[in-house]
Amino acid sequence: MGGKKEFLPLPGGGDLTVLGRAVLTFASIRRVALIVIAVPPGESGESRARASLPAGFLAGKEPRVLFVPGGKTRRASVHHGLSLLSAYGPAYVLIHDGARPWVSAALIERVMDAAERYGAAIPLLPFTDTPKETGEDGFITRHLRRGATGGAQTPQGFRFPDILAAHERAAEAELAGKEYTDDAEVWGEFTGPVAAVPGEAANKKITYPEDLELS
Repeated sequence: MGGKKEFLPLPGGGDLTVLGRAVLTFASIRRVALIVIAVPPGESGESRARASLPAGFLAGKEPRVLFVPGGKTRRASVHHGLSLLSAYGPAYVLIHDGARPWVSAALIERVMDAAERYGAAIPLLPFTDTPKETGEDGFITRHLRRGATGGAQTPQGFRFPDILAAHERAAEAELAGKEYTDDAEVWGEFTGPVAAVPGEAANKKITYPEDLELS
């Protein structure tokens, strides 16, 4: 992307950046009291993050916005954010990719409701292509059922004390070479089942320059 993609301007978004668009949507939810943004370590990381938010946004009292230095991995960055939040004693937490600017308020509310009911919930977008599993040799090892699979999105919602404890155990497992791709995997390994709610096609993650154009 040629830079930190969360800080890039959003085409057609006026003065909004990728991060700013996502943060504004979460801030519109009345049940959201705190927003924690993981930033690149160092003073410039927080400064750039602050500059990427809408003018005057940080002057508001609700929701409060906090910044935390990220870690070497995505999981470590989430862990840092959870550790910071522990001082505020939240009951539930939503974990979102800052590179998903088009998340909707309806999807956020849907995940929150399911997390409160089941303890853990994530948005899942059904695959339109038939998924296959491949081995290291490049050959297909399993033919998966399309109706029983989907792509995980964010925000992912969890009961706070349990997801923090799960991340603490995951940090120990990483020392032995374990890798985690999302927080639902961390919860599933150390806590229990994760509920799925319908995801949204518009809630795509920006990975390549062409992804900045919402189709």
